[in-house]
Amino acid sequence: MKLLLSAAFVALATAPALADEIRIAHIHDSTGALEAYAEQSQIGLMMGIEYATEGTMQIEGNDIVVTEYDSQLRPDLGRALLAQAFGDDDAAIAVGPTSSGVALAMLPVAEEYERILLVEPAVADSITGSDWNRYIFRTGRNSSQDAISNAIALGQEGVVIATLAQDYAFGRDGVAAFREALEGTPAQLVHEEYVPTDTTDFTAAAERIFNALQEHEGDRRLFVIWAGGGNPMGRIQAMDPSRFGIQMATGGNILPAMAAYRDFPGMEGATYYYYEIPQNPVNQWFVEQHMERYGTPPDFFTAGGMAAGIAVVEALRATGGSTDTEELIAAMEGMRFETPKGEMWFRPEDHQAMQSMYHFRIRVEDDVDWAIPDLVREITPDMMDIPIRNQ
Repeated sequence: MKLLLSAAFVALATAPALADEIRIAHIHDSTGALEAYAEQSQIGLMMGIEYATEGTMQIEGNDIVVTEYDSQLRPDLGRALLAQAFGDDDAAIAVGPTSSGVALAMLPVAEEYERILLVEPAVADSITGSDWNRYIFRTGRNSSQDAISNAIALGQEGVVIATLAQDYAFGRDGVAAFREALEGTPAQLVHEEYVPTDTTDFTAAAERIFNALQEHEGDRRLFVIWAGGGNPMGRIQAMDPSRFGIQMATGGNILPAMAAYRDFPGMEGATYYYYEIPQNPVNQWFVEQHMERYGTPPDFFTAGGMAAGIAVVEALRATGGSTDTEELIAAMEGMRFETPKGEMWFRPEDHQAMQSMYHFRIRVEDDVDWAIPDLVREITPDMMDIPIRNQ
């Protein structure tokens, strides 16, 4: 049966919630460099709620009303909007944001109002680590899951690695987790390079990386951790790192960004999602419906948004429609739920969703606009020792 989203369920009003409404706030950075991520997240969230409610957009007869807020990549604004959502707009649960910096600013607000913030897709480890509180859950993968899966993919005998990352929580947490994960492999991390988030000229950083890698014999890799624009891989590749025996490496990304990966056939890494990889009924519905509605396959953050939407519905279903925070926490700790990636569950200790990642190898086809990350192997949760960083 074809299920269609209804604009009637997306509200922007600030009137108090009616007794038969469950208000969900979606705070995302729909203005700025992560706009594409935010748009995907919103589409996925609504599709997830739709799928999990079988199109009714209701729990126990109560309408689920999703309110959108634009945090504009500003931590101060994200904090203020979450306070508005909980304090003035009577949201029972909030989902978001896109940026790790914005998310970190929002965490204390959830604790202050004693309401659930379901983080999706912000990645920094500290969100469910050092800055965590018991009102925070996360369906999105964290930096450790990114890092450990990429370390499994790249950490082979004789490999020497340098990293390039953005100089803020996402980049630094990502490299820290990657460094820690590599310690359990035969590979060596020999240099770390951090640049501002809006960098477009990578010449100086690349020269430092090239010089550092040339000091070591072995299979030289430059592993890039990046979000948003700037195209560091393409710009550095234009400097011909192969003359120094250096190959590029990175994790997965959204399909428009994967177009740049066409210059790197055979490149390996690990990814959170690619629409052709998971084989399960949720993903089958998801891909079919997204293709029918939007004419494109679902992307990286659409899948994450859908996982969040499903998690919200399953949590509310477990409480019989109650939005009492303590009941929600009790229901969500250890809760297992099906997503486009297969089963996820919230680890009770830090509320991080445990989930599979995917080791890929890039293949290029003339009639596909982006590089195709062929599955090498599924990296299941039991293969990744994800640290509990809030203790």
